[in-house]
Amino acid sequence: MEVMDGQYAWMVKIGEKGQFVIPKEARELFDLQPGSEILVLGDAKRGLAILPKELQREYIMRIFSSMSEDGQVN
Repeated sequence: MEVMDGQYAWMVKIGEKGQFVIPKEARELFDLQPGSEILVLGDAKRGLAILPKELQREYIMRIFSSMSEDGQVN
């Protein structure tokens, strides 16, 4: 479901094996096909983020460029 212009939210259920299905609308929007690789990031306070492989490098570079030498986020 579109929440705001270009921003979306979907509800999914976690199965007995800890798996969930990415909604069809989301798979189509982000061109996720069988065999597509995704990166799952977790933050104990802010939750999970799922990134398609094509965006992984961009976001990882953003994260590392915003960190100081002692590992703190600037």
